[in-house]
Amino acid sequence: MNETFYKILDNGVRIVFRESTSEVAYVGVMVGVGTRDEDEKENGLAHYIEHCVFKGCTHRSHHTNTTDKELTSKDIIERIEGVGGEINAYTTKEETTFYAATGRTHWKKTLELISDMILHPTFPKEETDKEVEVILDEIDSYEDSPSELIYDDFENIVFQGNKLAMPILGTKKSVRAISRKKETALRFMARNYAPDKMVVFIQGNLHTTQVFEYVSHVFATLPLSTVNQPLINRYTPVKMTAENRTYKKHTHQVHVMMGGRAYPIGHKKQLALYLLNNILGGGSMSSRLNLSLREKRGLVYTIESQYTPLSDSGYWSIYFASDAKDKDECIRLIHKELDKLCKQPLSNKQMQRALKQLHGQMAISAENQENNVLAMAKLMLYHNAAPTWEETFKQIEQLQASDLLDTAREIFTKDNLSVLTYE
Repeated sequence: MNETFYKILDNGVRIVFRESTSEVAYVGVMVGVGTRDEDEKENGLAHYIEHCVFKGCTHRSHHTNTTDKELTSKDIIERIEGVGGEINAYTTKEETTFYAATGRTHWKKTLELISDMILHPTFPKEETDKEVEVILDEIDSYEDSPSELIYDDFENIVFQGNKLAMPILGTKKSVRAISRKKETALRFMARNYAPDKMVVFIQGNLHTTQVFEYVSHVFATLPLSTVNQPLINRYTPVKMTAENRTYKKHTHQVHVMMGGRAYPIGHKKQLALYLLNNILGGGSMSSRLNLSLREKRGLVYTIESQYTPLSDSGYWSIYFASDAKDKDECIRLIHKELDKLCKQPLSNKQMQRALKQLHGQMAISAENQENNVLAMAKLMLYHNAAPTWEETFKQIEQLQASDLLDTAREIFTKDNLSVLTYE
């Protein structure tokens, strides 16, 4: 088991299915559409749609010739949670994803429901008006959390002048505007929810032939639409100019983000930066930044680094929060660790330790099946293939210390290092 199978329908819809022995089936659709596909005046629309397709849809029967049925938000929830399943969705700068976990015997009905939500939403005004208030509260909550808001403001620096700089949630003004007429959302979906941008992903103890046949039955009727056409709203960010910014937020602690541009998805040095980032400030307590700033000196509670590859760009960042009096010392120590990675190649012992640690982290992460299937879908969206974590790690094992040194010297340079401070 654990084998992965692929199929592309004539209209461009891609299917990825991974066998498992679990009694739980994961079913979902990832659409290659996100915030960067919006116009500025409709900022937040992709996220608004993600919320509001849950408010109602038209159910098209795939078994009989019965009349279409209107499903309410309550019906949608009940169809999944009524059999003990869970349904969810999320929006990023480049993708919108709808998925559910359910008992394997219910996977067909789950697939039907998700397809109805994204292909035949009704956007009932009374329900969507209520959901707008939920989104506005989400914006308020986000703005009240400096440790989250700083990521948006930092992306605004790194991708300034590009739609990647726009916030996923939009603004209160833009959300109120796009919610006034459901035609705004329907036009956006007609423009962007094309079959060639859709990946149907499924994992479970199911028969491969049956999976492909049923997904084809549900999605094959979609018109060809924009198959093989580029995403007309997307523009690759121009070269970044590093800068320092300080925003007065009157927070108890100083919040700081540092970083800059990095490699896009599929770049030949992507895995080298992935390993390098894990050494620098990944999720473990033994990362270099955590040891230096927290364990040895007690200057921070949280410090982490992150690498976010995108379809045609990407960025890396370091985040920490500290007392105001310790900020400069923290920044000095961070530069010290970056300089080490740029000047000193890892010894063989250090390299083997880093690989061994990452292997364990990837194995543990793979135990989370939800994360697994979402990663599988994203790989399919961008690569038309979804290697397992073991296959990916085999590529990482081929890296040399010199590869990490070259990558560090390319990414961790001062002319690629912007600093954003909340104080």
